[in-house]
Amino acid sequence: MKKIVVIGAGVSGLATAYAVEQQARAINLDVQVTVLEKQQRCGGKIWSRHEDGYLCEWGPNGFLDNKPATLELCKALDISSELLRSDDNARKRFIFSANKLHKLPENGAQFFASNLLSWPGKLRLVGELFVGAKNDGSDETLAEFGRRRLGAEALDKLIAPMAGGIFAGDPETMSVKSCFPRIVELEQQYGGLLKAMIKMARQKRAERKAGKQVASAAGPGGVLTSFTGGIQQLTDSLTQAINGEIRSGLGVDSIEYYDDYVLGLSDGSVLDADVVISAAPANALAAMITKLRPEAGQLLAKIPYAPMNVVCLGYAREQLQCDLEGFGYLIPRQEGCSVLGTLWDSSIFAGRAPQGKVMLRSMMGGATRPQVADLTDDQVQILVQADLERIMGIKVSPEFVRIYRHQYAIPQYVRGHGSLVKQVRSELSSLPGLFLTGNAYDGIGLNDCVSNANKTAQQAVEFIAAK
Repeated sequence: MKKIVVIGAGVSGLATAYAVEQQARAINLDVQVTVLEKQQRCGGKIWSRHEDGYLCEWGPNGFLDNKPATLELCKALDISSELLRSDDNARKRFIFSANKLHKLPENGAQFFASNLLSWPGKLRLVGELFVGAKNDGSDETLAEFGRRRLGAEALDKLIAPMAGGIFAGDPETMSVKSCFPRIVELEQQYGGLLKAMIKMARQKRAERKAGKQVASAAGPGGVLTSFTGGIQQLTDSLTQAINGEIRSGLGVDSIEYYDDYVLGLSDGSVLDADVVISAAPANALAAMITKLRPEAGQLLAKIPYAPMNVVCLGYAREQLQCDLEGFGYLIPRQEGCSVLGTLWDSSIFAGRAPQGKVMLRSMMGGATRPQVADLTDDQVQILVQADLERIMGIKVSPEFVRIYRHQYAIPQYVRGHGSLVKQVRSELSSLPGLFLTGNAYDGIGLNDCVSNANKTAQQAVEFIAAK
């Protein structure tokens, strides 16, 4: 029997452990899986908090249904019946600019009617049709890409807020190739983004005309999906489905390698393994391998993380005069607000607030505002409420407040990230049976984590089978 240790019981670690067991069983491979988790609870940043009738997501609140990995995992876990798609109103997304909420256009007519961009800004964006593709292989930042293809105004009012909402990132440092590989592919394949949209739309019309079933777009890249009891239902189900031992409250201090791996644990004990899969954050893994492979440790430590405060506020609906039909809004940095944006959680998913109540969830911090980590809870609440008053006209105090802090919230894929990850894996390639997964390397989204977990599990199982 081969011993496999998975470090980290966030969604990446749990999904990898589950996939290892399933894939090994399919080929009659005898393995013993042990999952080690430093915290007392499993799930990592996925944590659905049920308090006073509200459902607060401590971290991510769902996944997009446009990729198969997470949906297939839900089917395998027999929890598909618990899936909850976001309300159709969640397609309405807003940008706060010039002291006004602007609905993001969903078609050409709405784009030209919108006041979000000035007419010069609109014409510059349309002028993207005449911008040539860049084929020198350089790793542009998102800001460089945005200015080159769409113009400075589109960068400030559309691209930068989106980058803050997804990555909590700074477009001036983010690698467009690592963060948004698809748009780089579209530029290379079609010569530009608008050209790609036009050609793909024509292709879909032709497919519909030929009688083929074509998925319609609902929101950016799919429909946001969770569970009736919150996104934690996924990690809870994974925890229950894993046959091996899950040891929480037990961290890994060091990894050593002789003929097999020896892990020094936080309680002073050691654990040996034939295969080690790290789903720990990059900075945590860096500390574990600093003696074994100091060069790899130094490289891993270069992957930065952005801090984040998640602020959930509950109100009586009758006290709010604002329209809450929609997903929420993002805020350009130039507006001088304290938060990156606010989600209208109780409008997105049913069951997030008691009857007659609403819940708003604001994100504060990120790569452009790391100083929020030093604010007190009272300061955080004052700043968030000030933004809500300015943007939505909410002057009443919330009846429910929860503030969740993440010192290392989201890894930042800065310029050169892809090259850095390759160097890390190269430095570790001489260690047979050591594999990396998690959101620090090849995608931060939940779909990315599940997909990469499956790939990592396959690599580990193939390694064991070949021994």
